Amino acid sequence: MQIDVPGGHIHAISEGEGPLVLLVHGFPEGAWAWRHQLPALAAAGYRAVAIDVRGYGESLNPEPVEAYRMLAHVADNVAVVKALGAERAVVVGHDWGSPIAAASAQVRPDLFGAVALLGVPYTPRADAPPQFPPDFYVGHFQQQGEDEIEADVGGWLRRFYAALGDGTPGWFGVPMNLPDAPLPAWVDDFDAIVAAFERNGLRGPLNRYRNFTRDWEDLAAFEELQAPSIFITGEHDSSRLWMGDPEGAHIVPGVGHWVQLQAPEAVNALLLDFLRGLTL
Repeated sequence: MQIDVPGGHIHAISEGEGPLVLLVHGFPEGAWAWRHQLPALAAAGYRAVAIDVRGYGESLNPEPVEAYRMLAHVADNVAVVKALGAERAVVVGHDWGSPIAAASAQVRPDLFGAVALLGVPYTPRADAPPQFPPDFYVGHFQQQGEDEIEADVGGWLRRFYAALGDGTPGWFGVPMNLPDAPLPAWVDDFDAIVAAFERNGLRGPLNRYRNFTRDWEDLAAFEELQAPSIFITGEHDSSRLWMGDPEGAHIVPGVGHWVQLQAPEAVNALLLDFLRGLTL
């Protein structure tokens, strides 16, 4: 389905009926990243809705860097929930979708009553905007990255998915250590994934990395995250090396960053247990 938002529309996939669970993917993914969660949530009595985040898939793909600031993503999530006629929703995010989910609950606690974060834990606002060295991939993506990825979208995605899934050491450096590797077994319909990124380019997704200062300024107006939350991560997720595990983290053994795709049954069980403990 297509849901109108300011400046265009957000593409969404919906399964089931019941309390709304909004699923927000990360980089470089799409609504397809939740293909194992959609039917499980629907079978458990929830309306599960996965979106293509702006810049991805069939959703709007604006040009300006600032069009990808956190408040724009929150506004998209709000528009989706309202268009679906829901008064409240639980928001679930993976990778970049995790801070988008957390910010949604910070900005609109009346609408987003609980948060599930996968891969990237919630980080309270610091005293200054975050800074990244140029030899760290985030600092690199803040300046460039489109050309090197778009030169061979399929090859880069295949190596990137494999490296983060296995926890390949040094993948986050510049240049990235992305060894040649076969397509991971958990990736499905790879040709369609590649075609979507070839069609849209990587500028929109990478613009998320270019809004740290804007986000830091924008979110100063809001309270820190207060909503009930759960954090789920893979044992070999490199994010654990940089950020650590928050208290109460659920660590899924034997998998890396793409935890909901690599270990869907474990993640589904954790999500459903969390949801059943909420008053929706």
